[in-house]
Parts: sequence; C-alpha cells; structure tokens
Amino acid sequence: QVQLVESGGGLVQAGGSLRLSCAASGSILSINAMGWYRQAPGKQRELVATITSGGSTNYADSVKGRFTISRDSAKNTVYLQMNSLKPEDTAIYYCNAQYDSYTRRSWGQGTQVTVSS
Repeated sequence: QVQLVESGGGLVQAGGSLRLSCAASGSILSINAMGWYRQAPGKQRELVATITSGGSTNYADSVKGRFTISRDSAKNTVYLQMNSLKPEDTAIYYCNAQYDSYTRRSWGQGTQVTVSS
C-alpha cells in the first residue's frame, strides 16, 4: 500500500501563493502517477493536476498557467505550487497516488486552502 501525508495549506489573500507538499511512503516503487484533487463545499471532487512516474503532467483548465505540479523523487514528495490564487480556489486539497499498474489508489487526509478576496 501507499500512504500519503499532505502539508502546506492555509489562508492566503487573492493573488497570493501557497505550496502544497505530499510525502509518499510504503510501496513507492509501484506508484504510476500522483496528483492533486480538490473539493469545495457542495461540489464534487475535481482533478487539479497530475504527474506520472515518467514526468508527464496534466492540469485542469482552471489552473493552467497558475499552478505547477512537480516532484522530488529522492524525497518521494510531490508539490503543487499555486500562484495567483483566486477565491474560487478555496477547497480541501487531496493528494492522490495511483499504483500497481493503475489498479489501486490512495488518498491523503486533505489540507484546507482558503483564499480571501
């Protein structure tokens, strides 16, 4: 199994920046891709960004040009750099890992991001 621990959420004013971190442990060699999802109150969980073990990235249209996903393989950690934050980015952000040839999925506990106007 893969365990995930997120950190880095908080309160920031619109236009500000935050960096989220997600540290993976356990069966890390089996990880195929990691990513960030978010869920705002009353809304479904949605994809924010993903990065594969090969380094390919994918972003939701709403965050393209503002958010950057990256990884540090030596630290088994994935980051989400969030710039030019907007109030509509307010949500709980969840780290996700897909592993064992994309047959299994793990979630972190979530970290709150609040952007004030």
